[in-house]
Amino acid sequence: MWELREITAALKSGGFGDPARARVADVLAGPGSAGEPRRVDLAADVALAEAVADPLGRGWRPCDLHRMALRREDARVAGLVADAIAAELASRPSAAVPPSWRDQLDRLGSSVWWRPEEPRVSQWAAREGVGRRDTLVQVMRALGSVALLPALPDPPAPARPGTGVNEKMLARVRALLAKAESTSFPEEAEALSAKAQELMSRYSFERALVDSGPGRTGSARRLWLEDPYLTAKSALVMAVASANRCRSVVYPGLGFVVVVGHETDLDIVELLATSLLVQATEAMLAAGRHTHRDGRSRTRSFRHSFLLAYAERIRERLTETDRRCLEQVADERLLPVLARREEEVDELFRELFPEVRTRRYAAGSDAGGWQAGRAAAERARLTVERRAVGPRP
Repeated sequence: MWELREITAALKSGGFGDPARARVADVLAGPGSAGEPRRVDLAADVALAEAVADPLGRGWRPCDLHRMALRREDARVAGLVADAIAAELASRPSAAVPPSWRDQLDRLGSSVWWRPEEPRVSQWAAREGVGRRDTLVQVMRALGSVALLPALPDPPAPARPGTGVNEKMLARVRALLAKAESTSFPEEAEALSAKAQELMSRYSFERALVDSGPGRTGSARRLWLEDPYLTAKSALVMAVASANRCRSVVYPGLGFVVVVGHETDLDIVELLATSLLVQATEAMLAAGRHTHRDGRSRTRSFRHSFLLAYAERIRERLTETDRRCLEQVADERLLPVLARREEEVDELFRELFPEVRTRRYAAGSDAGGWQAGRAAAERARLTVERRAVGPRP
């Protein structure tokens, strides 16, 4: 009979590729298996705990590991990873677990639902109706989904909490953006998005004055993106970040953008970027499929160029909207405060990413896609001259 550590090592060795997983599952679940079922399930619990504890100690957060599992595998595997995170955090002293991590677990709907006297994996298998061999395969898929992750800079929490956008303002902005995403009329979407940006810019300037006292209010967030066209979508997020006084860096291999800024501006970027990604994707799909004269598909190059052009035009429009709002704020204290905040953001960015390389996005290889993307962003232009359509939230 194998020792617990030998079974754990075998499970980890099966984390890479279906053939290896099948061989390990056959050995551990077949006749004359390497260990009795309870011992194997205990080893699976240990392997999963060690697999999530490592990245959690190197800059990854519970929500990040869950998103990575979803990206690499599926919802069932991501659920196993979330359970392993919940178990790992439950084993730590309460003071050693950041409150934000507990909030993330709550949002994931993950909690300690299993009986502590029995192996968690066996209880999971019974709940999901999965056989022993398939359970071990799922465990190894979960191990592979969070394996070989690089260390990430760990963004600091703001020194003064509660400096983001308040819930009342968030509700107003979300309502405007939801209407902008749902309407089929470009003029209405333009007016609603414009009003949202205007509200957020004005609020940001007001908060800058209120939060100008001692203590850091800057931090960073990871905004995850969905396939396909990750590079082009990251350009849109970075455009929104730049227009709202934030710095950003993209991790193309992992699929997220890190945005560095003050809490209020980070809230604004997250809200607006999420909405514009929806609007850009809908506009891109509405542009249809495209082919070369010889019949070969050029849809992918068209859409990639479309999204890059959309991002560039949105950057211009958002920057102009923010500038106009700044001109309308008649408070001589604001410019020095904004300059100091910009210095703080730059300092934090250099601290987190001392070796980052600057990259400029090319115009894209498809001229038609570029022109269509510019036109779509023009229709969704974010200015403050137009009156919002429909009832105010």
